[in-house]
Amino acid sequence: MKIGITGATGQLGRLVVEELKRKVAANDLVALVRTPEKAADLGVEVREADYDAPDTLERALPGIDALLLISGSEVGKRAIQHRNVIEAAKKAGVKWIVYTSLLHADTSSISLAAEHRATEAALKESGIPFTFLRNGWYTENYTGSIPGALGAGAFIGSAGEGRVSAATRADYAEAAVAVLTGSGHEGKTYELAGDEAFTLRDLADEISRQTGRDIPYKNLPEADYAAALTSFGLPEALAQAIAGWDVAASKDVLYDDSRQLSKLIGRPTTALSVAVADALKSASTPQ
Repeated sequence: MKIGITGATGQLGRLVVEELKRKVAANDLVALVRTPEKAADLGVEVREADYDAPDTLERALPGIDALLLISGSEVGKRAIQHRNVIEAAKKAGVKWIVYTSLLHADTSSISLAAEHRATEAALKESGIPFTFLRNGWYTENYTGSIPGALGAGAFIGSAGEGRVSAATRADYAEAAVAVLTGSGHEGKTYELAGDEAFTLRDLADEISRQTGRDIPYKNLPEADYAAALTSFGLPEALAQAIAGWDVAASKDVLYDDSRQLSKLIGRPTTALSVAVADALKSASTPQ
């Protein structure tokens, strides 16, 4: 079975490719990427596949049996981009699509959910067997802010006491590989989240514990948090979106205790303490 991975040079895609190479022969893998030159180091076949260019998708997908459709990164364009992939997959005779969706996409109030709902609907309409991997938040969404928090002396956000069932990208990548290389997953929807939820106050406490510094969590009104993110150099629209996602998190939108992720990967998900330690190590390592 030949497996195609879209977005294979992205942060999640690279982890999936490397994990797949441990399970299946490299010549059974195809990295589907917008810029092939960036995939030269993956050690698998590479094909140009641009979500915005249907002709590249139609050339890239023939011969692919199972396709991992990793959701695009361009919020606002993804429903159309994903439909382009699905239409090309139909023409190419792809037998199965595994899609990385969003936790509780069918009911979630978070703004990101709409595009995922649209993609799930398109997959159901396509007639192609599918599996939905509804990924929760990446722990890295927050640990990536640790250097800034250390510099400012506080971790800021708008998530209040909301519980976030986050897991690392490596955890989600391992789950995707378990599904792609397993059996009996067609037609199923998995709500994937970390075993142990945490609040941003818990995260700040863990940063404080590991650094020996007092790094409190400061909960800000949505507009103030967005303004702070803009002052750090983020585009205004993205800053507003991130602040809105945090407010949604304050209502436990990113909480799930089903432990379907750890069941799929056969081990506990990565602990917050480990993710923080890894982030601190990375921050202190010269680039």
